[in-house]
This record gives sequence, C-alpha cells and structure tokens, in this order.
Amino acid sequence: MPLEPLEQSRYLGTPLPGPKSAALMQRKQAFVSPGVGTTMPVFAARAAGGIVEDVDGNRFIDLGSGIAVTTVGSSAPRVVEAVRAQVADFTHTCFMITPYESYVQVAEALARLTPGDHEKRSALFNSGSEAVENAVKIARSHTGRDAVVVFDHAYHGRTNLTMAMTAKVAPYKHGFGPFAGEVYRAPMSYPSRDGLSGPEAARRALAQIETQVGAANLAALVIEPIQGEGGFIVPAPGFLAALADWCTANGVVFVADEVQSGFGRTGTWFAVEQENVVPDVVVSAKGIAGGLPLSAVTGRAEIMDAVHPGGLGGTYGGNPLACAAALAVIETIEADGLLGRAQEIETLVLGRLRDLKDPRIGDIRGRGAMLAAEFVDPATGEPDGALAKAVAAYAHAQGVITLTCGTWGNVIRFLPPLSISDELLSEGLDVIVAALKEI
Repeated sequence: MPLEPLEQSRYLGTPLPGPKSAALMQRKQAFVSPGVGTTMPVFAARAAGGIVEDVDGNRFIDLGSGIAVTTVGSSAPRVVEAVRAQVADFTHTCFMITPYESYVQVAEALARLTPGDHEKRSALFNSGSEAVENAVKIARSHTGRDAVVVFDHAYHGRTNLTMAMTAKVAPYKHGFGPFAGEVYRAPMSYPSRDGLSGPEAARRALAQIETQVGAANLAALVIEPIQGEGGFIVPAPGFLAALADWCTANGVVFVADEVQSGFGRTGTWFAVEQENVVPDVVVSAKGIAGGLPLSAVTGRAEIMDAVHPGGLGGTYGGNPLACAAALAVIETIEADGLLGRAQEIETLVLGRLRDLKDPRIGDIRGRGAMLAAEFVDPATGEPDGALAKAVAAYAHAQGVITLTCGTWGNVIRFLPPLSISDELLSEGLDVIVAALKEI
C-alpha cells in the first residue's frame, strides 16, 4: 500500500536522536566502518518536497538535498514512475555488452543541454569522482600530454587521482597517499579575500601555470565554475572566460567540473553558462538522476573520439535505472520550470541573509539554490569555523538540515531542493537567524 503523502512541516516529537535512531546508531557503530561519518545522528525513513522524516517520526527541513543530489526533490513523482517501469523491464545488462536506448537518450539530452552548439559525445559513469577521472583520461588521450592543473580550494573526489586534485587535506586526503602525479595547483579567484578582478586573478593563475607547468605539457585545466566543498566560491567575472581563452589558444582541454553546480542547481542548466563560457568538456553528476548513481562526461566530438574503443566504460556505468531517472529529472526541470524556481530561491535566501547585516558574516554568495554564508572574526576577517559549526549544530537540534563547507570549515551552504516551498525555506532561515542571536 502506498504511504500517505509526507506532511510538509517541521516537527520534533522526540529528543534527538530518538530511540529508534539511537538504536540504529549503535548498530552502525558495530558494523559500519567509522571512516564513514554522519552529519546528524538521525536515520531517514522518508523524504519528499522540502522535508526528511526520520525513523522516529521527526520531520526536518532539508537545506542540503543530500549534498545537491535531490535537486528536483526526493522521490519526485516522474522519477519514481520512470524507475518503477524500468525495474520491471530489466535492472542491468551492461551497456558494453547489450546496449539499451535510455543510455543513448541521456547522451542526446546532454548534447542538447550542455553549453555550446558544437557536435558532442558523452560517456556515462557512476560517481562524480569517476567522471572527473575519466575526463582527465580523455584529455590526456586527445592531447598526448600528461599534466593537469586544478585550483586552490578545489574538491574533485575521493579516488586516488581526484584526491590529488582535491585541495583540502582533512578529511579527504590525510593518510591516504601517495597520490597520482602530474597534478599542479593554481590560485583560485576568491573575490572576498583576494580583492582581484576576474582578469587580474586569471593573469596571476596563468603566470603560475606557464612558469611551473608549461602549456606544452598541459592536458587539461579542471575547474569548478562555482566551487563546492571549498566554500561555494564564485570567481570574479571574467576569470573563467580568461582561462578558457588561454586553453583554446594553447590546445589545453578546459574541463568544467559541474558535479555540484550543474543540472539546474544555479538557475541555469550549468553554472558556467552564466559566465558565457563554453567548456571543451563538462562533468555532470549529483543532481543528474534524482538520487540514483549516475555521472557523465560530455565533450567536443573530436576530444571524446580520441579514446580507443574499450578505453571508457565500467560495469555499472549508465545503469538503466539511473538513465530512466535522469530522463525523468530533465523532464521535471523543464515541465515544472525549476530553473526559474532556483532563481526565486536565490532572491529569497540572499535577501534574508543580507538583511541580517551581521558583521560575523564576512561574505554572502552563490547562485540559484547553491548559496553560502562565510563566517569570520569581525575584528580580523579571519575564518571562524567554530561559529559555522555552532550555527549548524543549533540548526540540527531545531530540525533543520544544513551543511558546512570551506577550506577552513567556516561556511554554511544552502542547497535546498527546488521543490521546497517558500514557507519551509523561510522557516529554515528563521532557525539560522535564531542561531546567530543565540550564539
């Protein structure tokens, strides 16, 4: 029997964690590696719209979307129906053995939705890390070069190569080396901290790249158009365009890692569009399939065609259930006007945060439903990770799921599902405001 619709209201009926969650946490501690941490001590039972309900019946306002995954909402109706229909037909054949239409349909959709009107190809994988790693493989195959440039504060994943590409040591890299070689780091545009214009920051980065790497050795420049784990850093206007122009002039593959910022999260299909930049390669994941594991590398045909047959793939890459979900996500975003909804969320959240005029908030930034507040010591401007942690903990205790990020852990990010109501979103922000008054 179908469950009753999940009530879209915040409700705390037990202390947190409730007894059922507490019992499950004991089982987790007994049988799950402690390396897999959790943000909150509650176990989910259902989720829909802007609410997550735990096993004890408590309901939480969701400002995290499973780290930007359930962009169209958890268990969105079109996604549920598409997956149900596909699971009844077949769950797996492996596209490399007996292919199926939905994989091709996803590639066709990506060719339509990603920036640029050039001929494109796609390859599908399982996770953002896997897709980033394959983007590097493809760039190396196309250029015949080895080096990869990434940026300060970057996060690209947890595989060996993508750990090397990720900037932050703890918790992502500590104790896991040695890492893959030929990865070089350049300074990111961070307007609230470096005070540089986009072109100035690009000149600084490119001078370092040319001196320390050399264009002739560089296969790919990989960058998040809006950084994710690094603190939702939005580079100054002109930064991305200058990097892309340099890449074109030097035969370097410009890779936009849109794992967190893509698929409607920022109010356009891809964040890089807002800088009028057309990447050579775009990496998608997270929000692409409504919670099912799927990622993609989409690039210029001549770049993607450089790889020999059999050089790309994987047993589960482009799983038919995930492909069905992705097609339903695309339909939902387009039919329900969710790109516009992301822009409405941006207006609401940024307006509320700016109205606070709290000197402990050093910067408010982001686009669409990918927004952040950076906390600092008002006397020095130094990062205040303790305050961000305390605000998040207060929110959790009051039934609001919110996440921290940033190199110094001093940023609270707001990643609500686009299906959240204004009322729930405003209530969640009320809790953040109350936290700042309380602490």
